[in-house]
Amino acid sequence: MRRRGGRRIRVLLAVPAVVVVVLALAQLFGPSIAASTISERVGRYGHVQSVHVSAWPAIRLLWGSADSVRLSASSLVLTPVQSAALLAEADGTASVEATVAALREGPLRLTDVRLRKRGPNMVGEGLIRTGAIAAALPPGVHIELVASAGGRVHVRVGGGPFGNGSIAAVARSEHGTLLAEVLGGGLAGARMTLFQDPRIDVVGVAAALASTHPLSYRVRMSARLR
Repeated sequence: MRRRGGRRIRVLLAVPAVVVVVLALAQLFGPSIAASTISERVGRYGHVQSVHVSAWPAIRLLWGSADSVRLSASSLVLTPVQSAALLAEADGTASVEATVAALREGPLRLTDVRLRKRGPNMVGEGLIRTGAIAAALPPGVHIELVASAGGRVHVRVGGGPFGNGSIAAVARSEHGTLLAEVLGGGLAGARMTLFQDPRIDVVGVAAALASTHPLSYRVRMSARLR
């Protein structure tokens, strides 16, 4: 009976030690394993330079939760759906900082792209040259920035089917969807969906002149994970 009692005591004493060892190993290797997984996941779409993951305690990583993730990539090529999927996967991370030197998002090509996430709120921005805008539009169609305020971007669209004329339009969010809406003329009220995803609510957009040589704009989109 004494031997059995002694074994039970030794087992009970060993349990806390095992827990401490497991937690220590998780803290030591968990962030690097998570960083490697993220690098591989994002690396499917281009070249990832570095990933750093921070989590305390690191055991939280088993449930997809982390304090922060920092990612740097030289180039990525994604569809809007793929981008939304990656952002949704970061739902359990409190803070995300990501930079991409060159990004092709659908038909658009951007440079100096930056993403910041705090809780469910996200802000993404990047530079886009007029040549990249023209390449994403139908032949002959051109867009001129008029103003940007209140989460909306006002533009004039000309060329193509409009001939020598042009129409006023605005890019804005409505119920989490990013829309382009014609403001005047015979097409007033006509809308086109620019971005829509059930996992993300678009809050607003903005654009500003970044450089005249070459002509480029800094565009920004604010969004929130649902």
